[in-house]
Amino acid sequence: MIGKLTGRMEVLDESRVLIEVNGVGYVVQGSARTLRRLAQMGETASLLIETQVREDAINLIGFADAEEQNAFRTLTTVQGVGTKVALSLLSTLSPSQLAGAIASGDAKLLSSADGVGGKLAARLVTELKDKAASLGAPSVIAFPAQGKASAGSIAGDAVSTLTHLGFRRDEAFAVVMRNMEKNREAGFDELIRLCLQELSPKEARAKR
Repeated sequence: MIGKLTGRMEVLDESRVLIEVNGVGYVVQGSARTLRRLAQMGETASLLIETQVREDAINLIGFADAEEQNAFRTLTTVQGVGTKVALSLLSTLSPSQLAGAIASGDAKLLSSADGVGGKLAARLVTELKDKAASLGAPSVIAFPAQGKASAGSIAGDAVSTLTHLGFRRDEAFAVVMRNMEKNREAGFDELIRLCLQELSPKEARAKR
């Protein structure tokens, strides 16, 4: 059973990395979050590994930290959540953001991840409500209430709005979470304004 790999890495695509250890190349699946971190580490990388042994294959799932690995293990205890869906969730939200969404019952935010429909998102909330702490966050704090809507639902609405405006989902999530962290009292309209201020210059540069 492989628990960790350290070696020269080469990102193959948006979901896989090849790690060469003593002349042997291991193809490892990972979340977009983990692969982004690997790209910043340089040529040598170290990953925690979850080994899945099946009748027809041995699959390696890599994680940049124990927090994400714990979240993966917890997510895959839910019926309908396999490796692909779990990595999609972890590509979209960090473990602490997942914990917050589940603790606050925000199925809409969870369903923004590819492959997660409304029914599965609701099941995640129901089955993991009491296990949110095991998603890997050092401490789980539910999103605080803001009027009649929780910050979690505001985040989900903001991401949906930005996506409909033509921004990529991963880009929308990143800017929404970043601005909510910096402006905890911001309502929906203010949050959208702040996000658009940050995204619009990037869009303009991309069109040049």
